Amino acid sequence: MRRRLATRAPVLATALALAWVLALLLVAGATGAAWAADVGKGADTIQVSDDRGRLVRLPKAPQRIVSLLPSLTETVCALQACARLVGVDRFSNWPASVRGLPTLGGLEDTQIERLMALKPDLVLAAGSSRAIDRLEALGLTVVVLEPKNLQDTQRVVLRVAQALGDADAGPALWQRLQARVAAAAARVPPALRGQTVYFEVAAAPYAAGEASFIGQTLARLGLANVVSAALGPFPKLNPEFVVRAQPDLVMAAARNLADMPQRPGWGALKALRQRQVCAFDERGYEVLTRPGPRLGEAAQMLADCLVRLRPAALSP
Repeated sequence: MRRRLATRAPVLATALALAWVLALLLVAGATGAAWAADVGKGADTIQVSDDRGRLVRLPKAPQRIVSLLPSLTETVCALQACARLVGVDRFSNWPASVRGLPTLGGLEDTQIERLMALKPDLVLAAGSSRAIDRLEALGLTVVVLEPKNLQDTQRVVLRVAQALGDADAGPALWQRLQARVAAAAARVPPALRGQTVYFEVAAAPYAAGEASFIGQTLARLGLANVVSAALGPFPKLNPEFVVRAQPDLVMAAARNLADMPQRPGWGALKALRQRQVCAFDERGYEVLTRPGPRLGEAAQMLADCLVRLRPAALSP
């Protein structure tokens, strides 16, 4: 009996070893299959890093989008995804097609319940929106993006394109915008290059400084901003600051520009007396103050004004 067992021991050991190897292969195969399934499952997943530094994941390209900032609304539309918008903030009004969408308030008073009823699979919001935490607590996917300068605007264009599931559309759109800005810069009369400019965004006065997207666009057109980057993108100024700066050119909304000569001391501004000014109507001012896909149009508007000022600039 012992001799028989001793004879069979190697055979049993071999069989057990083969069974063990087979079991390992089966486990490895199952694990590999599961891993492959996960990879396949994640192949269509969209990942976007937003302004909070968070990596936001979407299982697929969103089809029901809410935008809570005009520049984000305009970017979605410029990327040919306007039809996917189901709601916007109260200030989104371009292109015309968005005016028929449900409006959901602003940065301070987003209508949460109304927004939830729209069942969006993506919400685009500004970092300054008070609704972000509540929306995420309710289970919505929120991508936070808010451009303040040209670099921000480029990043937002690229990341909105990613979020839409069409990453290639972002660089293409940005290239078109830059081509329009370059074309506008080429039209600026040489006599105006290097002249100083004050661009007012509100009557307090608040200015568009060098660090803002408006200031950077003005720099692309060859103008020198009297408000340095050190003061921030949109600083509130002491009115005397502008008088002391004596800008060669003044730019503002038409309604604000009309009031400037009545401000204490501003009658001394040569630019106002000599009408070296660019006054923008409501629509034009809106285009100029939104950091989005209409930046090229904004640059062209600025160039239009500078071309009209050329005779005055060349006169003695």
